[in-house]
Amino acid sequence: MSAAANIGVVGLAVMGSNLARNLASRSGNKVAIYNRSVEKTNDLVANHPEANFIASDSIDEFVASLAKPRIAIIMVQAGFATDAVITALSERFEKDDIIVDGGNALYTDTIRREKEVSAKNIHFVGAGISGGEEGALKGPSIMPGGSKEAYEHLGPILRSIAAVAEDEACVTHIGSDGAGHFVKMIHNGIEYADMQLIAEAYDILRKAGGLNPIEISRVLTEWNAGELESYLIEITAEVLAQVDQKTGEPLVDVILDAAGSKGTGVWTVQNALDLGTPVSGIAEAVFARSLSSQAAQRAGAPEYSAGDTIWEIADQGAFIEDVRQALYASKIVAYAQGFDAIGAGALENNWDINLGEVAKIWRGGCIIRAQFLNRISDAYRQDSKLLSLLFDGYFIRAIEDAAGAWRQVVSKASLAGIPIPAFASSLSYFDGLRAERLPAALVQGQRDFFGAHTYKRVDMPGAFHTLWSGDKSEIQTD
Repeated sequence: MSAAANIGVVGLAVMGSNLARNLASRSGNKVAIYNRSVEKTNDLVANHPEANFIASDSIDEFVASLAKPRIAIIMVQAGFATDAVITALSERFEKDDIIVDGGNALYTDTIRREKEVSAKNIHFVGAGISGGEEGALKGPSIMPGGSKEAYEHLGPILRSIAAVAEDEACVTHIGSDGAGHFVKMIHNGIEYADMQLIAEAYDILRKAGGLNPIEISRVLTEWNAGELESYLIEITAEVLAQVDQKTGEPLVDVILDAAGSKGTGVWTVQNALDLGTPVSGIAEAVFARSLSSQAAQRAGAPEYSAGDTIWEIADQGAFIEDVRQALYASKIVAYAQGFDAIGAGALENNWDINLGEVAKIWRGGCIIRAQFLNRISDAYRQDSKLLSLLFDGYFIRAIEDAAGAWRQVVSKASLAGIPIPAFASSLSYFDGLRAERLPAALVQGQRDFFGAHTYKRVDMPGAFHTLWSGDKSEIQTD
């Protein structure tokens, strides 16, 4: 077989096959394909003859079909399957060839793999790819890590298939080794928070406002024409407008209220804890999914007399606007926390990540694409060392405008017994961030009492400990 393909795809499930079709549809790309089960390879070739794929029945044949420097994108299940394909390719690839993992890998696995593969003088790139099946086919947002040298060869190909927002391809070199998969992980964490916030807004509109799903769909469609414009708002409106064909009821009412999770939200929270970076909105979104799946506990809960009150609504239009503002303010916090986590990860791992560029490549193709990502990009372009998005002028004004409504919605929902974990935690984070003093001083005093953990003073340098079991005098420990 002649080496004719400039790019290859290993793994032809829906994401892999759609990505291969996307690559084949772009001028200048000739695509080789391989799947462990040859039936999938044959089906893809038969169903899409226009792609002119170079199909292989074996990994050796696949490698032989690639022109140098060989580039192969792996689209297989994360974990053992990914390692097996990397091993097979790295045993056959040569100096300066490029292996790309386009799956949802844990970034620490990517760091390990990059170290192992680069020792053979082969490039390894962990690339986050967002947009689901449709994005893979029509244009995803792509977050590649790896070396700059690898990106010089890979970049033009990725730009050819990426989504486009405002005439810019939604792809950029994120940073070395695991940076791309780290940023994709945080993207998915923000996605968890965004979805939970929209769900809480829906719950408030329905339980307190008395709106039915079709009416809420219309509200979200109106919101989608303004500053809340986003893919998630758009598809939520569609979901709420859908009628179940079997029962004639709104589809949302016949879907079991137990939300699943594939792990990236959990990874975000776990790694943020390790980095000491609060992502409370994302964490509450993860926990809300966990609670929704606690079927036995929810079914066995007693009928509490919990002091719920009726949410009196005098003006429904004003009520809906208050919920919209509370959603927008909470959404800003979720993104601020996510970008803080990216910054903390970059610092910890010595990655040079341009946060403004990350915001730009999320404007198209990905699940959290939204109008206000332009505002985030502008904020980091104006100040690359911005301590928090909440300190940017645009977002300061947005939060100030929404604060009154935000507090009304959170307080009244709590009084009415409507669970709002993401709304409430976002407001608490905002209040904690702006507080002149936090009760952490008392916590540190408690820690010193039972564990001699010491504390610092506001009026002099050094670390101190009170002799709690003795005469309660204070000593300086350093």
